[in-house]
Amino acid sequence: MTTTIRSVAVLGAGTMGAQIAAHFANAGVPVRLLDLTADVARDGLKRARSLKPDPFFTAEAITRITTGGFDTDLAKIADADWIMEAVVEQLDIKRALLERVDAVRRQGAIVSSNTSGIPIATLAEGRSDDFRKHWLGTHFFNPPRYLRLVEVIPTAETDPTVTERVSQFADHRLGKGVVLAKDNPNFIGNHLALYGVMLTLKALESGRYTIEEIDAMTGPALGRPKSATFRTMDIAGVDILAHVAKNLGFELPAFVHTMIEKGMIGEKAGQGFYKRVPATGSGQAQSGSEILTLDPATLTYRPKQSARLASIDAARSIEDTGERIKALFEGKDKVGDFLRETLEPTLRYTVKVTPDIAYSTDDVDRVMRWGFGWEIGPFEIMKAIGIDAATDVARRLQPSDLLILKDAKDRQKIVRTNSGASLVDLGDGVLALEFHAKMNALGGDQIQMMHAGVKEAAANFAALVVGNDAPNFSAGANLMLLLLEAQEGNWDEIDLMIRAFQASTQALRYADVPVIVAPAGLTLGGGCEITLHGDRVQAAAESYIGLVEVGVGLIPGGGGTKEMLARATDDLPSNPTDLLPIVQRVFETIGFAKVSTSAANARQLGFLAPTDRVTMNRDRLMADAKAHALARVREGYQRPAPRPGIPVGGETVLAALKLGIHLAWRGGRISDHDAVVGRALANILAGGALPRQTTVSEQYLLDLEREAFLKLCGERKTLERIAHTLKTGKPLRN
Repeated sequence: MTTTIRSVAVLGAGTMGAQIAAHFANAGVPVRLLDLTADVARDGLKRARSLKPDPFFTAEAITRITTGGFDTDLAKIADADWIMEAVVEQLDIKRALLERVDAVRRQGAIVSSNTSGIPIATLAEGRSDDFRKHWLGTHFFNPPRYLRLVEVIPTAETDPTVTERVSQFADHRLGKGVVLAKDNPNFIGNHLALYGVMLTLKALESGRYTIEEIDAMTGPALGRPKSATFRTMDIAGVDILAHVAKNLGFELPAFVHTMIEKGMIGEKAGQGFYKRVPATGSGQAQSGSEILTLDPATLTYRPKQSARLASIDAARSIEDTGERIKALFEGKDKVGDFLRETLEPTLRYTVKVTPDIAYSTDDVDRVMRWGFGWEIGPFEIMKAIGIDAATDVARRLQPSDLLILKDAKDRQKIVRTNSGASLVDLGDGVLALEFHAKMNALGGDQIQMMHAGVKEAAANFAALVVGNDAPNFSAGANLMLLLLEAQEGNWDEIDLMIRAFQASTQALRYADVPVIVAPAGLTLGGGCEITLHGDRVQAAAESYIGLVEVGVGLIPGGGGTKEMLARATDDLPSNPTDLLPIVQRVFETIGFAKVSTSAANARQLGFLAPTDRVTMNRDRLMADAKAHALARVREGYQRPAPRPGIPVGGETVLAALKLGIHLAWRGGRISDHDAVVGRALANILAGGALPRQTTVSEQYLLDLEREAFLKLCGERKTLERIAHTLKTGKPLRN
C-alpha cells in the first residue's frame, strides 16, 4: 500500500470543495477538482479565488488545481491517492456519486467524505470491501485555510493505517488540528454547537432578550468570535441549521421554521436574523447601507439597536477568558440569567454526550477552539466557573510534540523571567525566548531578555529559539512608551532605546549558537526585525510579516531597513552596475508597509530566505523550530562573519528615489508627511548623500536608521499618527 499522499481529487466545487482544493494546493499537492461539468468546476474555483479572506497562500498556488466534470473526467481520479467527496448534503446524491467512484478508483486509494453530519458508515453501504477499508470521514470547517479543525471519522471497517495516514497528512502537510470523532450524527462540533444554539433560540423566543443582546453576550465576552450567535447563523444558513438539528432530533422554535418557509435563511438570501438595506437618514453607514434586525415575534425587521448591558462593558477589563466568563455567569443581572439558562445546561449536556461522540474531553475542547474560534472549550469553561465536569469522563494526554513550550513551563523549566519575556529550557540543549506581553509589544523587558537569552544560550545551551504560543509573535514596538518619551522630549532616552534594540537584533544575528526565530500571526515592525536577524526562521504558514513603521510616521529603526537592503544585495557582484531597481523594490516593500498574507507570500516579499522553513500546524511550530535548531547544530553552525560591505548607490540612487516621491506627492497619491517619511527612508537605502556608488558597513546603515528614527519622532505629524493608531487601531493619513 502506498504510504505517501502525492495527489488528491476533490469531488464538488462548491463553497467547501473549492476551498479545500485550494488548501491542498497551498500545501504543494496537485489537485483534480471535479463537479457536474467542467464549467461548473471552473466557476467554483473562480468564486473561491475571489473570496476574502483569500483561501490561497499565493496567486501561483491555483496553478496546482486542474478542473473537470464528473461525466468527462471521473475516470482520471484513478491516479489520485486521496479522493474526497464534497457534494451537496443529501444522502442519495452522495451515495450515487460514491458508487461511481468505487468503479474507477484504484485499489488502495483513500476515499473520504467532507459531510458535516451524515454518518460515515451509512454513506458507504453497498460499496466494495476495499473501498470500505479505505473509507472515512474528513470534516473540514469553513473557511478551511483559516479554521484549523478537521474531524477525522473512521468507521468500524476503516483500516487503522488509513486513519493514521490521513491524520498525519492533515496534521503535518495541511497544518490541521486533527481530532478523531466517533461515527455519530454531526460528530463532535456541530452536535454540541447545535445544542447550545437550540437553547439560545428558545431564550430568544421567550421575548426576554433581543437578538442584539444575545449577540453581545455570546461573542467576545465569552471568548468567542465577533459574529457571535445570529451573525454566525446567517453566514452558515438558517436552513442548514434546521437540517443539522433534524439529524440530531433537536426541536427548534416554530418561528425558525417559518423563517425558512419565507426564505429568510441568512446571508445567501439577503435576509435572516439580520438584513442589510439601503441607508435612509442619519443611520447611514460608509457603504450606503444599514443593518436591520429581525423581531422574532412578528418576523418583521426593525432598526438595529445597541445592547446596553453594564456587566458586559465592565467585564471587558478582565483579560483572562475563564475569569471573565465566571464573573458574567455569576452576575445577578440579565447576562447572568441568560448564561445560567443556556450555557450551564449546554455544558452539562456536553458531559453527558462526550463518551458517545468523542474519545476525550481534551478533544472536545480542541474541537470548539479550533473549529468554532472559542478561546477556551467547554470543559475548560466548567473548570473556570466551578461546575463539576464529571470525573468519569476520561482525559487523554496531548501528543508530546504539540505545544512543547507550554509543556516545558508546566514542568517548571523556566530559566529566567520578567513581566514581558521568559527564557525556557525546551530540553536537548535548546533554550527558548518567549515574549508574553499584550500583543507581545516590544519594550525594555523584551530587549533585556533578548540580550540575556543570547548570553545564556552561548554559556549553557546549544541553540536558541525565539517564539511563543500566542496568536501573534509580536505586533511591534510599544508605541505608548515611545509616544510618552517623545512628548516629554526625552531624546536621549529614545536614542538609548533604539541603540539597545539594534544591539539586540545584531546579537541574534551574530550569536555563538544558532538562533531560530519562529514567527506566527502578526509579526510586524520590531517583530519582523527580530525575524530578519535570526540564523534561520521556522515560520507558521499563517504568518503576517511586515515592516509597517511608515504607517505611524517612522522608519524601521531596529535594523530592519539595513537588513532588507543587505539581503537584496547579498548575491550581487562586487561592483554592480545598476543598484536602483533592487533598491526600488526594497523601498516599495518598506514604504508601502507591505505585509505578507502567508509565509509563502513572506518569502516572495523577501522577509523569508530560501533556507527558512514553514510549519503548517501552528501547534507544532516550536517543536519544528527546536528540531531546526538542533539540525543547525549538527551541521556545524559557525558564528557568521560580519558582512564585508553593503552596496549603496549614494546621490544617484537618492535623487531617483526622491523624484519618485515628489511625483507621487504631486499626483496626490501620498500626503505631505508621507513624503517626509519617504525621503528619510530613501536616504538610508541610498547610503546617504554619498558622491558615488560604494559599500558601507552594517553599523553605518544602523546609524542612519537611528538618526532618521529620532528625527521623525520629533515631527508633530508623526506623534499625531502614533496617538491616532493607539486610540483607534488604524493608521492616520496626515
